[in-house]
Amino acid sequence: MPEMEDAKISASKEHRITRRRFILGVIAGGAVVGAASYKILSPGGRTRGAGERWITLNVNGRMRRVEVMRQETLAWTLRYKLGLTGTKLGCDRAECGACTVLIDDVPHYSCSVLTNTVRGKRVTTIEGLAGADGTLHPVQQAVVDEQGFQCAFCMSGFIMSAVGFLKKHPAPTRTELAHGISGNLCRCQDYNKILDAMMRGAEYMRRA
Repeated sequence: MPEMEDAKISASKEHRITRRRFILGVIAGGAVVGAASYKILSPGGRTRGAGERWITLNVNGRMRRVEVMRQETLAWTLRYKLGLTGTKLGCDRAECGACTVLIDDVPHYSCSVLTNTVRGKRVTTIEGLAGADGTLHPVQQAVVDEQGFQCAFCMSGFIMSAVGFLKKHPAPTRTELAHGISGNLCRCQDYNKILDAMMRGAEYMRRA
């Protein structure tokens, strides 16, 4: 029947429109909820909202005021909010180690650490290793001397892992050091040269 066909077409159109409106409503609702999770700071210091938006971080010995989302990772904050691009984003799921930083001198994958959780802690990135006069950290200098990396995308993560490990194990064997930095992956797979550089770095740290 033509009347039944017309009714089916009309119902189908109504279903599509309703579905579209539903999706738009969900998106709009998510935006409202996301906005409500912030703490908005007014000029007078009054706050509103259920969460926090502005926090202060201790990064490389400096107190940095930064605006973050609740679900924001430390890697994202360091790279895109504070401009510390030495921290690399590789896998972004805590597997490659390219984003490794030190939190209270302990290596962590910054892609799996929420920025909100490091308030009151000391965060050190690759940019914070060198001295105030520009003198390289012993492990950094060892990498230069040994030419330990090819593309060097993973280099900062390896250096941060090695520095954290060597703080607690200053005189490791090659096997022990390999195990200590085994959470980091090299795309070029030049692990022998990397270990040569890290072992030289351990030697330099003992001399320092």
